[in-house]
Amino acid sequence: MKSSQFTVNLLAWYAQHARVLPWRGDTNPYAVWVSEVMLQQTRVETVVPYYERWMKRFPDLAALARASQQEVLSAWEGLGYYSRARNLHRAAQIVLQEMDGELPGDPRALARLPGIGRYTAGAIASLAFGEDAPALDGNIRRVLARVFNLVEPARSPAGERRLWELAAGHLPPGQAGDYNQALMDLGATICTPSAPTCPECPVSRVCQAQALGIQDQRPVLQKKPATPHYVVTAAVICRDRQVLITQRPLNGLLGGLWEFPDGKLQPGENLADCLQREICEELGVRVNVQDCMGVYRHAYTHFRVTLHAFRCTLHNRIAPLPRQVNDLRWVAPAELPGFPMGKIDRQIARQLLAQEQPC
Repeated sequence: MKSSQFTVNLLAWYAQHARVLPWRGDTNPYAVWVSEVMLQQTRVETVVPYYERWMKRFPDLAALARASQQEVLSAWEGLGYYSRARNLHRAAQIVLQEMDGELPGDPRALARLPGIGRYTAGAIASLAFGEDAPALDGNIRRVLARVFNLVEPARSPAGERRLWELAAGHLPPGQAGDYNQALMDLGATICTPSAPTCPECPVSRVCQAQALGIQDQRPVLQKKPATPHYVVTAAVICRDRQVLITQRPLNGLLGGLWEFPDGKLQPGENLADCLQREICEELGVRVNVQDCMGVYRHAYTHFRVTLHAFRCTLHNRIAPLPRQVNDLRWVAPAELPGFPMGKIDRQIARQLLAQEQPC
């Protein structure tokens, strides 16, 4: 198949302007896989230090597969979307146990592993194995939607189908790796979400949206619903110079991470009532709610939270039980850095460590 002018110009630009990244040029399938999973919904500049630390700690697939989930979550802490880490860990175990430790090169076989969707499968297959497999991430969607003036919403079934057709239709045989990375780089550096620098773009002459002056209107976005906001209370329960932390259920949001037990404020409740109810439901005990340690805010993908943390003590000496949590521990504040936590709970832990008398 003869390459289109779009592809020719794209690859010529990439040959001179490819970004220098620590995983670039390494065709080790494990390294490619780790980088692609980390890059899902996360900016390159955020990923780089995590990738470098990860590869030192888990240098190959076997090292990752044999690590504990807590080691994996600790290495991932702060990168967010923790299901990626859990899936990466589980998939490594499957590959080691069922595939002789060799990651498959076929995109369909890759897509059967936990956490590997169509995009990641195409990226791994093309970059690590030289397969003629297209890929479609946010940057590539935006480039193709503008160059070929996609009128359907990019995330709609029709838009997705058309974008995959375009990505595959312009893929140069034998150069899929460079092609996919060139599209990613173009979207990240020139064809950006806002204020694209069209005069510098190597494919501006064939860009249909730019010719019509509607590049800022592509890709077409579907209207998002309002982002929910939740008020949450958390209990920093102290006893004998130790603090109680609980482990979230292994699946779901922040699965497997440790936290100060918390819960959402319900209609008609005040903060202290909310805390009493949640601690009773989760741990089967009552607490004495004392002073407020601080108010913390964080935005997740689909919702926002404002968390009020209160110092508490047990109402009596009845031992808490892990009724709605995976596990619980009494630990000294100095031990908290050894437990993987989400961002808000890590802030609370650091505040405890900074206090002269944390408990």
